[in-house]
Amino acid sequence: MPRKVKYRKSHRGSRAGTPERGTRVSYGDFGLQSIGRDWVTNNQIEACRIAINRFLKRKGKVWIRVFPHKSVTQRPPETRMGKGKGAVEKWVAVVRPGIMLFEVAGVPESQAREAMRLAANKLGIPTRFVARH
Repeated sequence: MPRKVKYRKSHRGSRAGTPERGTRVSYGDFGLQSIGRDWVTNNQIEACRIAINRFLKRKGKVWIRVFPHKSVTQRPPETRMGKGKGAVEKWVAVVRPGIMLFEVAGVPESQAREAMRLAANKLGIPTRFVARH
């Protein structure tokens, strides 16, 4: 979650459109690119990071290209309408098709592919493995 935000509770916003930036492998040699659109929670990002690092056994370098800036609120179950907006429940990153989620460098392609496969299993969106052009 961010250290500081201007407004604690945000609107849901739109997941439509295509990204203009953040779609190429910029830092590493291999990347995990999203094909679908969804909210990716901070817990999912952390689970992916742990899966990648455990598989690579601290070899190579890993970049996380998404950050959960958006707060999502939730009302308690079986609560009547009205009485305002719920408390902040989780933080999410808005992911659109083409966004690079993770990148790795300093490892062979076979290892990078397997690490990204393990990470992709932790996400709820379709992804693909890409290499630097």
